[in-house]
Amino acid sequence: MKKYINFLSALTTGCILLGVVTSCKDLTETNINPNGVESSAVHPNLILTTVLSNTATMDVNLGFGDMAGVMQHTQLDAWFSGHNNYDWSNQSWTGNYSVLEDIKLMEQRAEALDLPFYLGLAKVMNAYHFVRIADLWGDAPYLDAVSGDQGGAQYLLPAFDSQQVIYEGAINDLKEANDILAALGTYETTPQDILFEGNVLKWRKFANSLQLRIYLRVSEKMPEFASSGIQQILSDPTKFPIITSVIDDAAISFPGASSNTSWPSNTEFDGSNGSNYRRIKMCSTLVDVLQSLNDSRISVWAEKIQVPIVIDDTLPSDTDEIKDGVRYISSDVAEGRQVDTDPDYVGIPPAVSNLPSEYNLNPTPGQQSYNPHVSFVSEMYQDPSGPLLKARLMSAAEVQFILAETALTGLGTNESAQMYYEAGVKASFEAWGLSGNYADYISGKAAFDNTLEQIITQKWIASWSASTEAWFDYRRTGFPALSAGPAAVRSALPLRFYYMQDELTINKDNATEAVSRLEVTQFSQSDENNSAWSKFWLLQGTGKPW
Repeated sequence: MKKYINFLSALTTGCILLGVVTSCKDLTETNINPNGVESSAVHPNLILTTVLSNTATMDVNLGFGDMAGVMQHTQLDAWFSGHNNYDWSNQSWTGNYSVLEDIKLMEQRAEALDLPFYLGLAKVMNAYHFVRIADLWGDAPYLDAVSGDQGGAQYLLPAFDSQQVIYEGAINDLKEANDILAALGTYETTPQDILFEGNVLKWRKFANSLQLRIYLRVSEKMPEFASSGIQQILSDPTKFPIITSVIDDAAISFPGASSNTSWPSNTEFDGSNGSNYRRIKMCSTLVDVLQSLNDSRISVWAEKIQVPIVIDDTLPSDTDEIKDGVRYISSDVAEGRQVDTDPDYVGIPPAVSNLPSEYNLNPTPGQQSYNPHVSFVSEMYQDPSGPLLKARLMSAAEVQFILAETALTGLGTNESAQMYYEAGVKASFEAWGLSGNYADYISGKAAFDNTLEQIITQKWIASWSASTEAWFDYRRTGFPALSAGPAAVRSALPLRFYYMQDELTINKDNATEAVSRLEVTQFSQSDENNSAWSKFWLLQGTGKPW
């Protein structure tokens, strides 16, 4: 997705070297051409498009990318080590802070021009991105971040603030945003707002729903703070509206006009001759759960295998032949090998090996393989755009599952957990065009069983293509009960991102102090504190997920 504001960042958490505003076509096809306009004169509506488009791209690249591997929605059968095996290091937050630079400029311009709508939106997106940084890395520059233009070591080499400070600051931003936007009343259509088109009420619902997300995130560490915040929101829906319907989902569609505005696995603009799509396969963990629940969402997200396998004990030894689109093998051919004979959907097990392309007797393993015996993701993910190809920043399904959990645990409401659970499942089915299948599904194997595990498992399912939130829920609850595969670099799922080496070198004193606050676990091993398996404040003392 194209950027309008070009920023160069010598130290992304500190210095901002402002460039000029450039022109191009935005995601809503609105042709605005502010050539030569200095940053001090740019209108915040142009910056808003930049912020939202880059947020959408980053979220999909993460939630449909490596996080989908961690949370065992998908597996790659080539270029797979980070996705399948958690072979991570030196993970950069440059992109995150670059967006925050844009947000800061939008807020400054909104204040200078007395445009409270854009001020409110800047506060929402500022909270969204700082929380994402805290969720991924832990402690991070916050209070003095993106202020390098003020000069001095305080801003050029900013201190790392604690996760707690960041979460509390984000809550304050979101409360202020709700108040600012509530005072505006009605709204004017704003084409540069590619998320809600200027709909003030929808922005308020997004802001307050994000508060619920944060309160639940910190509930184990700050139970009174979380409970009182959740109860305040739920006790006054007029003052604190939230997302409860799919029509209010915070979701951004991809126009598909170029590589920068298209779904990342598309085969039209991807420049990889289609391999970015071909190497993505369904993970057996998700496939098995969906099939066990007779869940029709699998038909939207996955393709059926092209050639089923049948093991026939009556066949002569060494038999391996395809007849009428089915591969028949004798039992000795399958001996000692993993073979999945499901006739419809087959997923690759998580981190199954260091040659995942050979899984299920693929006759052509290797980088250029094409495995007819496992399920590709849906063919719609080859397209640059489509009605279901959206960056889902927050959904009604997620909010309903949050409410179900708070009802079950007593954190925020005395309403029925079952009511919210069913509403969450229904919202997910509706979002994926399967409303007609909901009634049979919820009265069958997915009927509410009054457990947190079931709520989080359904929330995990519903997070398809936006699985980053599912990772955060797993760390907090231990659900769903996932296990690392045999080829994973550790025998447990990772918990956080590594601080990047540039920050550790350039901002050494502050970064070193932040690293020292991380808690080493049995899985940190030679990485010591700055490990993807070390625990930051949010998890320390909770016993979760292990």
